[in-house]
Amino acid sequence: MNLRILSSITAVALLSTTVIADDATLMQRFEKMEKEIAELKAELNAMKTENSKLNSQLSIPAVTETKREIASTDKLNTTLEEIQNQIDDLSKKTNGNNLKFGVDFRTSMDNISYKMADGSKQDNDALFSNRLWLNMSYAATKNLSFVGQLAYNKTFGQRSMVNTNTAGMESFDWISGETAYDDTLRVRSAYFFYQDDEFMGADVPWTVSIGRRPSTEGHLINLRDDVTASSPLAHTINVEFDGASAKFGTEELLGLDGSYFKLCLGRGMSNAEPRFSATPYSGKDATSNDVDIAGIILVPYDDKQYSTGFQYTYANNLIDQVTASATDFSMKTVGGLHTTTAFVMTNGIGDGISDFLDDTIIFVSGAISKTDPYEGKGGMLGSNDSKTGYSYWIGTQFPSLISDEGRWGAEFNHGSNYWRPITYGEDTLIGSKIAARGDAYELYFTEPLVKDILTFQLRYTYIDYDYAGSNNFFGSTTGIPTAISNSNDSSIVDKAQNIRAYLRYKF
Repeated sequence: MNLRILSSITAVALLSTTVIADDATLMQRFEKMEKEIAELKAELNAMKTENSKLNSQLSIPAVTETKREIASTDKLNTTLEEIQNQIDDLSKKTNGNNLKFGVDFRTSMDNISYKMADGSKQDNDALFSNRLWLNMSYAATKNLSFVGQLAYNKTFGQRSMVNTNTAGMESFDWISGETAYDDTLRVRSAYFFYQDDEFMGADVPWTVSIGRRPSTEGHLINLRDDVTASSPLAHTINVEFDGASAKFGTEELLGLDGSYFKLCLGRGMSNAEPRFSATPYSGKDATSNDVDIAGIILVPYDDKQYSTGFQYTYANNLIDQVTASATDFSMKTVGGLHTTTAFVMTNGIGDGISDFLDDTIIFVSGAISKTDPYEGKGGMLGSNDSKTGYSYWIGTQFPSLISDEGRWGAEFNHGSNYWRPITYGEDTLIGSKIAARGDAYELYFTEPLVKDILTFQLRYTYIDYDYAGSNNFFGSTTGIPTAISNSNDSSIVDKAQNIRAYLRYKF
């Protein structure tokens, strides 16, 4: 028996000191080793129990031999524990105790066309682009973790330069990977995340996070974008910013499935001057103030089939261009903005009526924006008075009728003349359809080619603007809602269309 145990231990020890490159093979061997150790421990414990019984029955020489067996067994147990510790350490180094990376890579082709207010047309038949997200995460403890995402998003090839100059040539794309450039790295999100099951002794699950928060691809727009929703309700907020949030689960307190509320704070622009100004970072010579946003998200009910949500935000010190010039991007502070939105969604119609309806999503969302012009700053959206805008958004997503795994979607948006959300980060090359002062129509089809890894999507977006300024800033220089029917301006878009096809790899 001891020879078999010793040979097994020797084999386990050899495996534990072997360097294995393949993670899957490594984990299989870990599991096999742990199973063998468990079996050996069970045998050794059985031997100890049996030897204890023999103590009272055997002669003195036999008892002495039995004690030797027990001592040998104790040594074997110690050896097994040492091997288990080595396995645990190796497992941490090769699997658990390091930063995890994931890849989300998309290649798109967009067909874009515009009809201007004077009847002229502009288009791009085939605009190719690559988007790469490198996802990062590390759980230091069961409560505390780090989450981040690096982003690369670029058209194929070097973009045309309107005016060729030294700076333009320096960024020439044909040699960017072979030439010593600057240290630019785009960080889309990076934050630490703390979670716990109790808050100050109460049965309230809570989380808190600080850093560059994930604040695009929020609720509802995530269906079209085929991603997990980030926290904001995208009808009014879809833009990157730095800040903090705290979420408190109220399901146990209120008895409502999935209920919670969330507090959010963020800064979208800092008034800090560059390092080599006369008074670095003081804000004394800045042309605009800090742009901050605060909000609250309430989810009264979410049982995964029926859900509803509410969001209120206020942003201060919002900006406008000093002039409408394409080459002058000087900014000035003009006022604040209130936004409110609420939605209801059903993920499955009825209960077991049909497989098709059980897997169909329908949502309705409404939103209101209200400007808060600062006195003496030139007004907001062409007025010194507060103006209220509204928008509604309806959509559905349902199983494909021509494949097993595909999904079809259809959405409609409408916005009034003074509608003004903060949705500059929406993933649509012709501008935010959610911000449209007019009507927007969208159809899309998403088909997994390799389950959970490779996806194809075809999307059609059409925007018919009633008023100008949908994708501009908040003041009276660029944000005035001029009626398209009264304009003959070749720089104002009347209608916009985008047909997109992409292949996307996720792992």
